Amino acid sequence: MRLPHKNGDAGQAFPIYITVVGGLLFLAFAYFAVGQAAANRNDAQTAADAAALAAAQDRREKLADALMRSVNDPTAWAEIFAGYVPGIGPSCWRSYQLAAQNDATAFCTPNGPLSFRVDVITNKTVGESIVPGTETKRSRAEAIAVIEPRCEIKLPTENVLGLLTCEGKEWELNPEAPEEPLPEPEDLFDVHLAD
Repeated sequence: MRLPHKNGDAGQAFPIYITVVGGLLFLAFAYFAVGQAAANRNDAQTAADAAALAAAQDRREKLADALMRSVNDPTAWAEIFAGYVPGIGPSCWRSYQLAAQNDATAFCTPNGPLSFRVDVITNKTVGESIVPGTETKRSRAEAIAVIEPRCEIKLPTENVLGLLTCEGKEWELNPEAPEEPLPEPEDLFDVHLAD
């Protein structure tokens, strides 16, 4: 007994197979392009966050140094905790340094005495993909870092030394014995990214 022969059916599946495989390859390349762009954008955000935090931490160190130099001048303490210190050096240089270490270029702007805004552009492009124009696209990101005082100040009186209370811990600021253990910069100020 002979099986019936179906003419014309044998070659119809091949074009469908080619179309499906071509579509899947296109989707794979498209997902790869999206992944490239997302990775580059993530690199930019990481560089912006690190650069903004670096500038704020540098300012925190300078404010802490100013406080230690002003142990004998309690009238300056409140101004220091508000970020107003005459002659304090710029801190944006740290953001430029950190951005360069993350293969990016930073643009830093003090956002008041206790905050820094950093805009970053990556040095690397997204790269070549099936999406035209990505070979010249660079990712951009921004971050704002904030310095917040952690301490309350109690100014000295005739018989009582000045007192800093930082997160529940107390330090007496004794002008007669400035070598006594004093708070570290991270005890005095918190540095974090703005939401």
